[in-house]
Amino acid sequence: MSQYLVMTDSTADFTPEQIKKLGIEVIPMEFLIDDKIYMNYPDGREITNTQFYQKMREGSMPTTTQITSQRFIEMFEPHLRNGKDLLYICFSSALSATFERSLTAIEELRKTYPEREIYSIDSRSPSMGEGILVIKALELLQEGASVREAAQWVEENRKYVRLWFTVNDLNHLKRGGRISATSALFGSMLGIKPVLRVNEKGELIPTEKIRGRKQSLEYIVKRMSESIIKPEVQTVYVLHGDCLQDAEFVASCIKQTIPTVKDVQIQYVGPVIGSHTGDGIMAVIYIGSERPD
Repeated sequence: MSQYLVMTDSTADFTPEQIKKLGIEVIPMEFLIDDKIYMNYPDGREITNTQFYQKMREGSMPTTTQITSQRFIEMFEPHLRNGKDLLYICFSSALSATFERSLTAIEELRKTYPEREIYSIDSRSPSMGEGILVIKALELLQEGASVREAAQWVEENRKYVRLWFTVNDLNHLKRGGRISATSALFGSMLGIKPVLRVNEKGELIPTEKIRGRKQSLEYIVKRMSESIIKPEVQTVYVLHGDCLQDAEFVASCIKQTIPTVKDVQIQYVGPVIGSHTGDGIMAVIYIGSERPD
């Protein structure tokens, strides 16, 4: 069986401990804040998650850039040269041009390495929605599946990765072009906390206007409980934008609402996604019934 490597990008929000345990490679993405460019390394070597969100609370407005096709070639080629097949699981193409640029790089690399299997798969998810698919693909590969089979599984099953999240307002998402100006009107209502989901295409869809922060957190748990499948065999991920106390509250609600859930893991939403959501984002990510459009 050929050697293989699973890669993803830093929008998957893996922790350094997860990366080491899984044996994956994460491509850091760039963001700009206070006129300085940072690489979003998962270990926070250039700026920590806490430092990033503190800057946002102080009024800094970050922006992000895409991974270029040339950068993908630079990251992929050493592994291909060493005889490894590659599976890259990518940030949602509905939210970024990263996927298209990875395809351009792969098309070029296949000319030089026709004997290698190289795949880029659109996760149609942000954050650990992308990460769950990486974990599942690795499990398949370790069980003896080919890289092609793992890639096909991800394409066929990404629609079952569910994401519900709430933000303090939608102005950050509007500024980054992730939602329309009309949708962002939710964010201007006093005391109203917008709730969003990710649809089958990987787009962010505002769905509800909930009065009060606590109520919005309880609501995303409620919606999760209505669509989760086989909770006894899966980890539910609670992702937060530097609001650990709220994340712990959500984790507690999940365990009370779904006592059979195998595990609940809390971790950060990193700076690349946080640049578009603002601090205070709270998400629940899990395997559930098929996503609606």
